[in-house]
Amino acid sequence: MTPSRIHHLVDRNAQARPNARAIMDCDGHVYSWGAYAKLTVEAANLLTKNGVSKGDRVLIVGENCLSMPVLINAASRIGAWAVPVNARMSAAEIERIRGHAKPALVAYTSHVSAEAAAHAGDATPCPTGFGALHLAQGSPDPEPAEDTAEDPAILLYTTGTTGDPKGVMLSHANLLFAAKASCDLRDLTDADHIYGGLPLTHVFGVASMMMAAAHCGAMIQLATRFDPAKLLEALQSGTTVLPAVPQMHALLMAHAEKLGLTRLDNAPLRYVSSGAAPLDPAWKRKAEAFYGLALQNGYGMTESSAGICGTRNMIGDPDISVGPPLPGCEIKLDLSLGADSDVGEVLTRGPHVMKGYFRNPDVTAQTVQDGWLRTGDLGRIDEHGHLHIVGRAKELIIRGGFNVYPPEVEAALNDHPDVVQSAVIGRTINGDEEVLAFVQPRAVDVVTPEDLRGFVAGRLTGYKRPTRIFVVDSLPAAATGKILKHRFIEHFADLLSETV
Repeated sequence: MTPSRIHHLVDRNAQARPNARAIMDCDGHVYSWGAYAKLTVEAANLLTKNGVSKGDRVLIVGENCLSMPVLINAASRIGAWAVPVNARMSAAEIERIRGHAKPALVAYTSHVSAEAAAHAGDATPCPTGFGALHLAQGSPDPEPAEDTAEDPAILLYTTGTTGDPKGVMLSHANLLFAAKASCDLRDLTDADHIYGGLPLTHVFGVASMMMAAAHCGAMIQLATRFDPAKLLEALQSGTTVLPAVPQMHALLMAHAEKLGLTRLDNAPLRYVSSGAAPLDPAWKRKAEAFYGLALQNGYGMTESSAGICGTRNMIGDPDISVGPPLPGCEIKLDLSLGADSDVGEVLTRGPHVMKGYFRNPDVTAQTVQDGWLRTGDLGRIDEHGHLHIVGRAKELIIRGGFNVYPPEVEAALNDHPDVVQSAVIGRTINGDEEVLAFVQPRAVDVVTPEDLRGFVAGRLTGYKRPTRIFVVDSLPAAATGKILKHRFIEHFADLLSETV
């Protein structure tokens, strides 16, 4: 039978290989595919008992643990939609999502973190075979169900949304396509051990970890929070596939350096990828030297079920593009933005494009036009058909009439040996825009703004050089490690108010 619901993949593995390893929980306990499938049935019965029916939403407030994939697949079993939300969000943020999603039930993975327990408050304790939960009744407000693969399976609220929440509806068909595309890109098999450090509340974690593992029968090792020491231990003891974001790689290498390790030797790792942020050549070379493997790059977003493009490069390949479109996906550029002649907004079309924004037809119509998803990202396509992301349309800095792309400035800063990561934003001042750079060093007091200013002087033309450089302990980031630039002005208000 061809799978038409995401839980069908779990059932397929349970029937074919019931005793094979499926999930290593955050506490180290391993569950087989047979046990995993049975737990999703238990969870589906629990949801039904608590009033959840077809077309309802189930809000899951938690962090990576067995409960998350079990509840997501349980919702699929009864035709409901899972709404995974990270427990590290503030109470106000979660309440806004709850008010918009109107879930029939809220489940808190209260056993896995203090934040999840705090959000649970006076919700009803509910011990289960897949974790001690707390449950709170919502207000059932079901959507019509078509009983096809086009029904929404997951509703994801995008990181950094301002104003009214935007819930991205991903259908079963979207996620099943993403699962196969991810497996094909990485040549995944049932012998693989995937490190699950990306949050299952984010599309990268859902599609590239949970769904990919279920498609090919691989085991996923869930990590509640990113910890470079725990990741290093996992890499030395069984992990074969590491999907991550650049910040995770940078922090891992910084941790290893403190231990005197400059290379990951004698590890079973065979595939390592980076996503959610641009690469720069020097950083890519450093990562490949550490892993002893090619660092594959990719590009996607919540509205595209994660994947749009991906690379299959050999180690040492200088290519820092995000690769060609995945099979079945199309891309093109809208060059009407008035930017550089070969740079435009990236548009994509195919079975990976979302069903739409939940109860927001106007914004859906603005974002998806004639089947083409407007990504909001600026890119160019090279002679090989590979896409290069140069920045967000909203993050483009125009200084003195010239375009400044933050990733290019960040690449120059990240090339400094004492820099772990950096982020560049623009700020309007006196009718122009200034270039602000925030830099996280590998250790305190190893580098100064003056050092960095001199370092980039030979790498960037005058108008691209940062107006101000701030050396900071850390950068505001989402649970995935993705840097949240929209928070910088508020977060670093004290620094920005200082006299230049």
